[in-house]
Amino acid sequence: MAKVLIKTSLGDIIVRLYDETPQHRDNFLKLAKEGYYDGTLFHRVIKNFMVQGGDPDSKGASASAHLGAGGPNYTIPAEFNTALIHKKGALAAARQGDEVNPEKRSSGSQFYIVTGEVYSAGKLTQMEKQMEQQQLQGIFNQLVVENRSKILDMRKNRDNAGLMALQEDLQKQTMAKAKELGAPKYSAEQREIYTTIGGTPFLDQNYTVFGEVEEGLEVVDKIQNVKTQPGDRPVEDVCMTVSVIE
Repeated sequence: MAKVLIKTSLGDIIVRLYDETPQHRDNFLKLAKEGYYDGTLFHRVIKNFMVQGGDPDSKGASASAHLGAGGPNYTIPAEFNTALIHKKGALAAARQGDEVNPEKRSSGSQFYIVTGEVYSAGKLTQMEKQMEQQQLQGIFNQLVVENRSKILDMRKNRDNAGLMALQEDLQKQTMAKAKELGAPKYSAEQREIYTTIGGTPFLDQNYTVFGEVEEGLEVVDKIQNVKTQPGDRPVEDVCMTVSVIE
């Protein structure tokens, strides 16, 4: 079981890294041992959402510097696990948006710690329905990509009947795949967490969760409550160093 110590200007945070996400775990440990994070900032802080850091460009950055785009010259494949959720205190990997990163690959260094909020049972049920629609759309979009050359040929030949037939077939394939996967649902335990401890459930299966805070959650709360400027950067820098303790 790997643990890291995140020492900040507002206190210490001990984080346990999950063995279920080995690529993220090993990368985080590697960077911590190299001192990669030492002197970086929590450069993006949004109350009741998350606190984000890990941008190497934040080291010694001027007050006007635009932060959030830095990192090593690699990304990490998503390691989604339905059992690892965005509960308060979860450690997760930041990433670029779906439009340029459809595989949802993680940043090589940037991470965030979830603060989030408490949700009602009804709101979670509504989110499950939204996740089901997102799942269907994602499956359909992937099938379109796989049939792109066929679609382009039909459009070129103005084969409208063929396009309609293909669309119907892709919709049937979408429904079959969704049935095979099963509708996204929160377990009883996850519902209990989101309705008591809280978190950001709408990020589940979109960003890789690879650890959780074991000690120092009150420090995370201190960070999320600092005064921020436009762009969500704290007015007063919140610096960190990260070291491996187990």
